[in-house]
Amino acid sequence: MAKSKINMAQVFRTIIWPRRGTLSIGLILIIISRMASLVLPGASKYLMDDVVVGKDMHMLKLLLLAVTGAIVVQAITSFLLTRILSVEAQRLISELRVRVQKHVLHLPIRFFDNSKSGELVSRIMTDVEGVRNLVGTGLVQLIGGLLTSVVSLVLLIRISPMMTLYVLIPVAIFGVVSLKAFGYIRPIFRERGKINADVTGRLTETLNGIRVIKGFNAEEQEISSFDAGVMRLFENVKRSLTSTSLITSSATLLLGLASTGIMGIGGYMIMNDELTIGEFLAFTLYLGFMIAPIVQMSNIGSQLTEAFAGLDRTEELMNMELEGNEKNRTKTLDSIKGDIIFKNVSFQYDEGKEVLHDISFESKPGSVTALVGSSGSGKTTIAGLAASFLKPVSGSILIDGIEIEEVKLNSYRSHLGVVLQDDFLFEGSIRDNILFPRPNATEKDLENAVRSAHVQEFTDRFDEGLDTLIGERGIKLSGGQRQRIAIARAILADPDILILDEATSNLDTESEALIQESLKDLMKGRTTFVIAHRLSTIRQADQILVIEKGEIVERGKHDELLAAKGRYFDLYTYQARI
Repeated sequence: MAKSKINMAQVFRTIIWPRRGTLSIGLILIIISRMASLVLPGASKYLMDDVVVGKDMHMLKLLLLAVTGAIVVQAITSFLLTRILSVEAQRLISELRVRVQKHVLHLPIRFFDNSKSGELVSRIMTDVEGVRNLVGTGLVQLIGGLLTSVVSLVLLIRISPMMTLYVLIPVAIFGVVSLKAFGYIRPIFRERGKINADVTGRLTETLNGIRVIKGFNAEEQEISSFDAGVMRLFENVKRSLTSTSLITSSATLLLGLASTGIMGIGGYMIMNDELTIGEFLAFTLYLGFMIAPIVQMSNIGSQLTEAFAGLDRTEELMNMELEGNEKNRTKTLDSIKGDIIFKNVSFQYDEGKEVLHDISFESKPGSVTALVGSSGSGKTTIAGLAASFLKPVSGSILIDGIEIEEVKLNSYRSHLGVVLQDDFLFEGSIRDNILFPRPNATEKDLENAVRSAHVQEFTDRFDEGLDTLIGERGIKLSGGQRQRIAIARAILADPDILILDEATSNLDTESEALIQESLKDLMKGRTTFVIAHRLSTIRQADQILVIEKGEIVERGKHDELLAAKGRYFDLYTYQARI
């Protein structure tokens, strides 16, 4: 996918213009603050030329009063500026994070298969943070600083056009250097976001896989991998620091030369009575007010460049096509019978590498279809197509006679229940995980699901019962306990279509026997797809599809397939000997 690069027009339209009211208030405050800051240089001229020379105490009091008032105004406006704009910036960051997370959750399953969870966390949480410099004080300070520079420039010209002209030459050179440097820095910031996401992603994987790491004594290997990532990040930061240091050093050199020249020209003009000491002092102070915002631009410019780089990466995510966003998805399924038909379905994950070839079968309402075959044969892919996680490359899938690609995904999936081999449990309590599909379910429904999945057999031994905290991914539970919670969750969801992918694989023999009974109740009246390596678990299936190399090589019921003595017979007798 081509990299998208956000421009100022997009930023203005989507970020700045909707907040024009708040930013206008900020701009007014910064103008008041900067105008108040110009009182001191003006007062200095009168102090030197009138008060000191004429020993005018009355004017001294007026000057002190004016300067004190200006300082108070600056303090108040500075507080209000930070309070208003910083809060608005944080609100914007929160809104963007929610917007990006919402978009990411609606991306296709294939996107997540190719992305690290830690990397996505970094992109959602970190990449948007730079916008605080667009809506916060950064952009407003930049505009206010430019206005201050313009006003100061007018006042400098009034005092001495010659000295002003001398100053403008190094300032112009500095501006050109800065623009070139910022153009160079933006790609570096973009790359930093990517490196940071990669390092975060790897770190997340390391922490999640700590048992595997320790089990293979691979701590040093992971430390080396993280160290390499951190060094890549350091090298990137070093490159950007070199550029910003060049800007700062250029400012110091050029503006230092300007100050030296002003000292010489000003001294010469004072000696020739062409300039008063007060005017020279005022010129020097005004010069500081003109130059300070320009120098400050090096810092603000880096912040804005970082903001744009983060927005570039965010825009990449936001431009990705959402799952189920096709215009032809117009039909809603309020209720379904569960008649699912595969017609000549083919599928490929990578172009030119088909994993399913011309698959055709029908799962009648309330029937159980078992998918068996060796690993990598295509069983899970068929289940993924039935769950609408994947889209066929050719052929069609119908639900109650309607093309599944014409049905709104949330409408279809509201009738779907899934139990996976390595089913995911969320950090929290057992109760929270079972209630996940129906948070508002009654206590009676919850108890029924718990009893049907035989969850109470182990929760009764816990002091907190269903309120026991299970840790991240249910790490405090055994595989069988996690599986029973996942099954209870599916029972509570009460789906019309059920997909069981090795749903009993993590259970011991005793637990499996109990779960088989509850699964029978769960499957009644529901169109069910069962993927099972343990062939003993699917004897009662209405149809068994034997999948090999992406094709259906046999189909029928258990006894029929055994009598045929084909591939199913081989798989079954092999397992029976083990």
